Amino acid sequence: MPTTYTVIRRPLITEKGLGVKETQNTLVFEVAPKATKTEVKQAVEVLFKVKVASVRTSTFVGKERRRGKYAGYRPDWKKAFVRLKAGEKMPEYVNNL
Repeated sequence: MPTTYTVIRRPLITEKGLGVKETQNTLVFEVAPKATKTEVKQAVEVLFKVKVASVRTSTFVGKERRRGKYAGYRPDWKKAFVRLKAGEKMPEYVNNL
């Protein structure tokens, strides 16, 4: 059973992420690649004490990166869009932007 802090790795603070946070009442997180939607939902509800309406996830394949003649791949990662129920207060994890 994964813990709350192993399921949710970090919030994604991008222009798109902040846009959907303000307009669609949705939070964006980088989550563990093997985390299910149910685990993400439970982790957000416990961590931020809010009610979750839906979770959408997408998996990204790591890109190839080069340093001179040496090549390697970045790790695969997973993004989760977590929509809160209507009337829920949006948690503030971004204060100094």
